[in-house]
Amino acid sequence: MNNNTITLRSGAKIPKLKKKDLESKRYLTRAMLSQMHLSPVGDPVAYDLNTDGSIIYYFDPARVKETPPELWYKDTAKPREEMTLESGTVIERMSVRRAASYGYYTEDRLHQMMYEVREEPVAYTYKGDKSILYLYDKKTAVRLPLNCIRCNKEVRYRRKLCRKCYEEEMAVLRAEGDEHRHAAYGMDPSRVLFFDLELTGVYDHDEIISISIVDGNEDLIMDTLIRPIHKKKWKRTEKIHGITPAMVQDAPTLAELTPKIKELFENADNLIAYGVSTDYSHIKYIYDTEAERNALHDKVRCCANEFVRFIHEHRPDVLHASLVDAMACFGIDWDGIPHSSVADTFACCRVWHKLFPRYYLGEENASLDVPSYPVPVHNLRHPAKNEEEAEEVYTSESEDEILV
Repeated sequence: MNNNTITLRSGAKIPKLKKKDLESKRYLTRAMLSQMHLSPVGDPVAYDLNTDGSIIYYFDPARVKETPPELWYKDTAKPREEMTLESGTVIERMSVRRAASYGYYTEDRLHQMMYEVREEPVAYTYKGDKSILYLYDKKTAVRLPLNCIRCNKEVRYRRKLCRKCYEEEMAVLRAEGDEHRHAAYGMDPSRVLFFDLELTGVYDHDEIISISIVDGNEDLIMDTLIRPIHKKKWKRTEKIHGITPAMVQDAPTLAELTPKIKELFENADNLIAYGVSTDYSHIKYIYDTEAERNALHDKVRCCANEFVRFIHEHRPDVLHASLVDAMACFGIDWDGIPHSSVADTFACCRVWHKLFPRYYLGEENASLDVPSYPVPVHNLRHPAKNEEEAEEVYTSESEDEILV
């Protein structure tokens, strides 16, 4: 805070105004609003200082709401009690329970919640010994730095840990992740299939309109449009993949392609896609029994999940995990137009090979050198503005939350 502005917890900066300016703009204090049975909506728009240095916030009368009627007179079985502070602000006596409904707490309680009081009291009550207990608005209190949940000594840096504990934890995670990614899996590239679907939409009732399959040697096994049976138009997804109804009118149906797809899938050891949840939820319906669907699911691997784990451990500057982001992260050029099934399938294959450089090697070649990961490129999309924003990308392991 400087002499003229103050920064709120929300990040908003509000000016310090003189009394005549506040009156000309018709800004209202919290006490004024309370007398009119109104509550502020959003942040204060200005402030002034009391003689004791405490802050009085002012609110825009155009951004208020009516206080629920049940709170108007809840404490008025007795005559309304008020107190005038040194600043001249009149505050109301209210019960602790009613105060909590407004978000008002005692100073000690706010300190327990790691908040520092800056504003003057907004209400008061009495202790058991009849001494006065002031109540303050949590919304205008300042959040104090939190300590590391592991050592409880240093201020938090990321993931609720201080820098030292965070780096120690990340070193362990990186070692585990690298061991997983650098293992020699001995897979036969001709029996590892990468696939991608384009759909009329993302819901279960939507239909497949394109499928592409590539093996581990990057040989194209299948690439075809598919004519849907029920859907006649798909304007939303058409804008993404560019497949129009006219383009698929002479294409084979999924039923006609099913025998060939089943044959390819049954001869594969692994089926890899980028974000398998949507693709699997549609392709599984070519199988009639639950046992067949479970057998298919057992072969499926998600490249997107592996990329999320990689950037969590090695590239915290990468804040999104779409296939476009993965290609940019590894510096891979696109072969075709992004969001077409064939281009996305080749892209998934190449990202997987970057993540698992020994995937096709046996134990006898396990000592071969592994290509080093690229040096982090900051601002690949945009840097995190704060700890909470940076953590948002990594708080879920669900495939459904990955931006594909």
